[in-house]
Amino acid sequence: MISFRLLEQVPSKCEEGLGLALASDDDGAVMVFHWCNRPFLQVMGFEEADVIGHRATIFVSPDMDQSTHLLTIDKLMRWEHFSVKVQLSKKNGVPIWVTMTWTPLTDPENGSRWWLCSLIEFQPNCGKTSKVQDLSGEAAPSHLLGEYKEKVAHLESENRRLRSIAKAVTRDSNEDPLTGLSNRRHFEANVSVWTSALRNGGASFAILYIDLDRFKAINDTLGHEAGDGLLVAVASMLKRITSDSDLVARLGGDEFVIVRPLGESALEISGLADEIMQEMSKPFEYGGKSVSCSASVGLAIADANTKIPEEVVGDADTALYHAKSTGRGRWSFFTAEMHAQSVATRHLAAELLVACEQDEFVPYFQPLVDASTGQISGVEVLVRWPHPTRGLLPPTDFLDVAAKMGILAEIDAILFSRLGEAVKYLDNAQIELSRFAINVSAGRLSDTTLLHDIKVSGIDPKRLTVEILESVYLEPVHGATNWTIEELRELGVEIAVDDFGTGHASVQGLLQINPDVLKIDRQFVQPAAASQRARALIESLIGIGKSLGLKVVAEGVETEAQAQLARDLGCDILQGFHFGKPMTAPELLKVLNETSGWLWRSTSKFQQSELSLDNLL
Repeated sequence: MISFRLLEQVPSKCEEGLGLALASDDDGAVMVFHWCNRPFLQVMGFEEADVIGHRATIFVSPDMDQSTHLLTIDKLMRWEHFSVKVQLSKKNGVPIWVTMTWTPLTDPENGSRWWLCSLIEFQPNCGKTSKVQDLSGEAAPSHLLGEYKEKVAHLESENRRLRSIAKAVTRDSNEDPLTGLSNRRHFEANVSVWTSALRNGGASFAILYIDLDRFKAINDTLGHEAGDGLLVAVASMLKRITSDSDLVARLGGDEFVIVRPLGESALEISGLADEIMQEMSKPFEYGGKSVSCSASVGLAIADANTKIPEEVVGDADTALYHAKSTGRGRWSFFTAEMHAQSVATRHLAAELLVACEQDEFVPYFQPLVDASTGQISGVEVLVRWPHPTRGLLPPTDFLDVAAKMGILAEIDAILFSRLGEAVKYLDNAQIELSRFAINVSAGRLSDTTLLHDIKVSGIDPKRLTVEILESVYLEPVHGATNWTIEELRELGVEIAVDDFGTGHASVQGLLQINPDVLKIDRQFVQPAAASQRARALIESLIGIGKSLGLKVVAEGVETEAQAQLARDLGCDILQGFHFGKPMTAPELLKVLNETSGWLWRSTSKFQQSELSLDNLL
C-alpha cells in the first residue's frame, strides 16, 4: 500500500507545474484557481497571490495566438481533456513556450467541477506554431482555424443562451434565490476546498460571519417584504465592498458570511469589518421609509498555525456571539479565550448527553408563601444537575447550552418523572401542597410532548402551574403554542407569566395568553422598600395584575421589609430566600414538619418585625 504521507509529497516534488481551479457548473471556461504547486509558479514567474483566487485569464497575454485562445475556450466549454502548445508571457513579460494540459475532474463528495492544469516549459523549433491536441495527440490543421473561429463564435452564442436557461437550476444548487449570493451549500463546498488547500500549504484565509441585529423586529413592524428588501440591500452592499476573489454567501435568514484570502496583515480583514459597520450604520430606504439596522460581525482566521482549519466557521460564529453579547453593532476577533470557552462548551455538551442518558437531573423546591397567612401555598420546581465533578449546578450553568443542543425536551421529561416521584413522597408523608409551579421555555410550548410528559408524570394536572417567560407572550400567540396553552387549560393546569416587567411589557400579550398568575420580577421587588420611585413602579405592575383579576406573586423577597411591603401593596404570594432557598424533597419535608407549614409570621404594615425563617426553625 502507498502511504498517504508519501502521496502528500508528490505535488511538491513533481517538476511539472500543477494547478487546481474550481469551475462554474454552467461554463467550463469560467474558473478560479484554489491551489498550485511551486513549479507552477516558477514556470510563469508568479507569486502565490497572483494565482490563488484568480481566474485562468492570468495566462492570457499579447503573445498568445488568438486562434489558439479561441480553440482553448471551445475545449474548456465542452469539458474536454486536451493539451495545447502555446506561447505565453511570464509575469515579467518574458515570452515562454509551454505545453498546457487541461483535465476535467469532479468532486465525488459535493459534485463540484474542477480543472487540473499542468504546465511544462519547452524550447520550440524555429518557426514553431501553436497547436491544440486531443488525447490521441492529433493536432488541429491550420486550414481549419477559420472554421474553428466560426464554430467557437457560434458555441459562445449558444452557450450564453443555455447559460440563462441553466441559471434557474444553478440557483437552486449554488445560489441564494433572494439575494443572488452563494447559498450555504456552495459556501460549505468552497470552504472545504480552502481548508484542504491550506493543509497542503495553500493560502491562508479569513471568515467574516455577519448577523443583522434585531432583524425580526423589522419583519414584524414593516412586514416581510421590507425584510426581504433589507436583505437584498445588504447583499448588494456586501458585493460592492468586497473583491472578486472573495466569496460572499447568505447562509439563511439574516446571516451572511464572507470568505477572503488573507493578505499580508489581518488589518485588511478588520478594515473590511469596519467598513461593514460603517455601511450598516446608514439607513436603508424601502417604500419611501428609512430603515435602520445595525449588524454584528465575528472574524476568524485559518492559517498555517491553525490546528483544525475545518473549525474556522464555528470560530467565527463564536466571535459573532461574543460581539452580540457585548452590545451588538460591533465586530469581534476569535481569541484564545473564546477558544477555551468553545472547548468548554463542547465538553459540557458531551456531558449533558451523558446526563440525559443517565437521568441525572433532579427537582429542587422553593416555597411559595401565602402573603395573608404566612403559610406555604405551593412550591416552584427548579431543575438542578448533580454534576459528577463540579457539584450541584443551577440551570444558568447548563440550560443555554442544552437549548442550543435541542435537548430541553429530554431534560423536562426527566424532571417531570422525578417530580412525580417527589409528589408521591410528600403526599405519603401527609404533606399536601396544592401547587407545583414549573418553568417552560417557548420552544417547549410549541412541543406537543410537553402534554405527554405531564400526563405520564402521574401528577394531577390541577396541581400544576406552568410558568412561561415574558418573551413568549410578547410574540403573537398562534399555531402550536396557542394549541398547547388551550390543551393545558383543558387539563386544569394553571398558567403563570414569569419575570413580568423585565422586557417591553405587553398588556395585549397578557390578554392573548389570559394567564391566572402574574409574577413580578425581583429587580422591581427588592428596591421597592427603600425607593419611592421603585415602590410606585411595583404598585403599577400589581395594579395591572389586579385589574385583570390575576393572582400576583412577588419574586426575590429577601428581607422582612420587602415581604411586608409586597403584602401591603396587594401581592397574594411571596417567594424568595427570606422564606427558604431551593431544597430537595426530604429537606422540604423536614422544614414543613418543623414549622407546621408556617414559614412567615406576617405583621401589620404599621409594625416592623425582626422575625425570620431562621427564628422559626
